[in-house]
Amino acid sequence: MRNIKITIQFDGTAYHGWQIQSRDTTVQQTLCDAVSTIVNEPVKVHGSGRTDAGVHALGQVAHFQTASGIDPKGLVKGINSRLPDDIVITRAEEVSPDFHARFSAKSRVYWYTIWNTAQPSPFFGRYSWHIIQKLDVAVMQQAAETLIGVHDFSSFQGADKEEVLPVREVFGVRFKRTRQHILLFEIHASSFLKHMVRNIVGTLADVGRGKVTPHEFTAILEARDRTRAGAAAPACGLFLKEVRY
Repeated sequence: MRNIKITIQFDGTAYHGWQIQSRDTTVQQTLCDAVSTIVNEPVKVHGSGRTDAGVHALGQVAHFQTASGIDPKGLVKGINSRLPDDIVITRAEEVSPDFHARFSAKSRVYWYTIWNTAQPSPFFGRYSWHIIQKLDVAVMQQAAETLIGVHDFSSFQGADKEEVLPVREVFGVRFKRTRQHILLFEIHASSFLKHMVRNIVGTLADVGRGKVTPHEFTAILEARDRTRAGAAAPACGLFLKEVRY
């Protein structure tokens, strides 16, 4: 059996997240169906991690095993021919048998985009959070830097949390304006808890509006209490940018 690693981009708007579910359409199930058709055998596609409903990906990574002899370029072309327009395989490569998209990963990078101006955008609306109030980016960056290092991120874990150890290591964070009205938040960490990035961004938006100070943001992190943090930012602005191995 060959072990094939694939890199995927997708617009998550129409999907109920990554993971296969019994009733809802998901990215993983759509990929499994397309790959199985091309290699002419049942295939389970394993991703580097889950994404929430409505979340997008620029560099999701997955792997599958197959007895098919189709070369990587042929797999990319064939699988893409069976996928809807909002999911694209950008690369395929044969890897060692012990490679696992999730367990071999060293870290992940997420992007979150905010459309920060009074008027909504007909183009960026489905890929960003529209915030009317002017945000103080410098103060948001100051607060975000508190996240760097090893911490218990219980305050930013989803209310429907899974029973997992809430300690994660954040390697870097940054805010930048990529265009006049577009604010991009990047966070690089070993891994993430469910809804963690969206809860962090929602609370940092409160910092940018002047509702929460950087000192109070630090206290929220240290409290390890989800009720202390702000509301989750909408899923539409979140992108899994890349998975590092």
